[in-house]
Amino acid sequence: MLKRAPIQNVRISPGLFRSRMKLNEDYLMELDSVCLLQNFYFEAGIQLPGQQSISDPSAARLHWGWEAPSCQLRGHFLGHWLSAAAALCANEDRPQLRAKLEWIVGELARCQELNGGEWVGSIPEKYFDMLRPGRYIWSPQYTMHKTILGLKDVYDRLHIETAIGILDRLADWYVRWVGSVQDSNPDAVFSGEQAGMLEVWCDLYALTGKDKYLRLVRAYEGNALFDRLDRGGDALSDDHANASIPVSHGAGRLYEITGEQVWKDRMEAFWKTAVTDRGMFSTTGSNAGEFWIPPRSHSHFMCSTDQEFCTVYNMVRTAEYLYRWTGDTRYADYIERAIYNGFLAQQNGQTGMPTYFLPMTPGSRKTWGSRTHDFWCCFGTMVQAQTLYPELIWYTDGNGVTVSQYIPSETCLELSCGTVRLAQAVHMKNYDNQVLFDEHGGGRVSRWSLRFAVQGPAGSEWTLRLRLPCWCTGRPEISINGEPAGDVPVQDGYITLDRAWGSDTVDIFFPSGVCAEPLPDDPSLFSLVDGPIVLAGLTAADRPLAGDLSDPASFLIPETPHTYSTYVWQQNTYRTRGQGENFRLVPLYDVQDEAYTVYFSTLTPVSRK
Repeated sequence: MLKRAPIQNVRISPGLFRSRMKLNEDYLMELDSVCLLQNFYFEAGIQLPGQQSISDPSAARLHWGWEAPSCQLRGHFLGHWLSAAAALCANEDRPQLRAKLEWIVGELARCQELNGGEWVGSIPEKYFDMLRPGRYIWSPQYTMHKTILGLKDVYDRLHIETAIGILDRLADWYVRWVGSVQDSNPDAVFSGEQAGMLEVWCDLYALTGKDKYLRLVRAYEGNALFDRLDRGGDALSDDHANASIPVSHGAGRLYEITGEQVWKDRMEAFWKTAVTDRGMFSTTGSNAGEFWIPPRSHSHFMCSTDQEFCTVYNMVRTAEYLYRWTGDTRYADYIERAIYNGFLAQQNGQTGMPTYFLPMTPGSRKTWGSRTHDFWCCFGTMVQAQTLYPELIWYTDGNGVTVSQYIPSETCLELSCGTVRLAQAVHMKNYDNQVLFDEHGGGRVSRWSLRFAVQGPAGSEWTLRLRLPCWCTGRPEISINGEPAGDVPVQDGYITLDRAWGSDTVDIFFPSGVCAEPLPDDPSLFSLVDGPIVLAGLTAADRPLAGDLSDPASFLIPETPHTYSTYVWQQNTYRTRGQGENFRLVPLYDVQDEAYTVYFSTLTPVSRK
């Protein structure tokens, strides 16, 4: 089993990913702390400054949208904020953000005390009473899960005792509530969108060893989805996608805690029905209007509400569980595709704001959220997603290092042979994700030309494994300390470098190209994918493409601007040629407000690989 590099031992280097993380950090800092707490204050009877009477709601200093006091889901976002802030503070020293976080946690403790010592919700306790007779209420367990998870992450990552104290008292409330519904309506435990509860109770049991958390694990482990997965077949179609994915996380955590094979089997069964048997859009999405698309029927569900971002984030977490257990590169390939075409594509590269869905119809536009007036569920998963990069790159089994993702970064790891330091970067002069080099240098322009710097105890023998991406179109070129490495073994999807290391440099180039990927159920509709990056045509309508679809280079021209003495890299940008009306194609993650098209029609069906 692989282990992630500790988050505090990873640094993301300047470039695309670092800039997206910074946008996210700035947003977390920008949000007013009192507004983040507003619904917890209302529930605890704390008066917000200047808000005793509001004569002009439009001018009131409050968070609106799903955080408005009138919304039944109010308060969900603060839990995501806590998780994201805790991850950033654990990754690097961020004193201002940490001070803000610690103050908020202290205020939650004050709210809990004013509520009687246990309840610390942004919603009334009576919402849970409504679940008992089966009355509809909008996802109270979902809302509370975010608060619980946020406080758990604060304690787990930053060791802030106030957070675990709050949770310890809140757990007493949950134990009593679970016990109270056993006779009247035991199914109430599985209502109110409770899917994430199983994982977080597992986490808290693992952190504390307290029996109360184990009792809650046992109360929440009987989800009906597990029964459907055990029976095999399609267990998901038409189910609410984001309400089901966290169930898999609970199974994953139970397997790690108990070692019971049934939970691993259920996690793998979930992946099979969610991904392997279902197929997906080239961006990894497989939902429309928040519900799972039936297997291989994606062409019927292309609409303005495809690929809810929450599902992208949560499916990456599912894939990461499976990747750690197996080392199987298909999970890492999936994560890479989701990062570029979800994490990046659904975050505005200028403002940091998310889009709830990623439309797949021709001539779509992304709808970006506002800074304080929306707070959809995807605001929460987006602020967490942009903190996840440090934990998706470097892994170890104690005897070697495995590179899962190619994101410029550095790390320090403890192996059986001692401490090793590694860094990866695009192998060119790099400034703000633009690659520059001397025009006489004979270098290669590619984001997939990488350099790994390795430092460790001289002569120490260990294995460096580099994932061979599924999109690589030829044999990678590898050199060690400037010398061609020759025939390097590829084992189980990894380039395996087993040698005595000291202070060394590994250069690797992964050849890539644009390929046409058909929809799972309609080979006359296809997207163009450059390595792992989905390309978006800047066109407001479907423009059928003519040409040899087995060789998209026959109808695409790369766009690469030149300036005197330098060569500026503008990767993954193309123009069509030989069409009735030509247009540009850019990475989907670079699309801001333009109309775009992901799927194009053709009279020549695309063959499936």
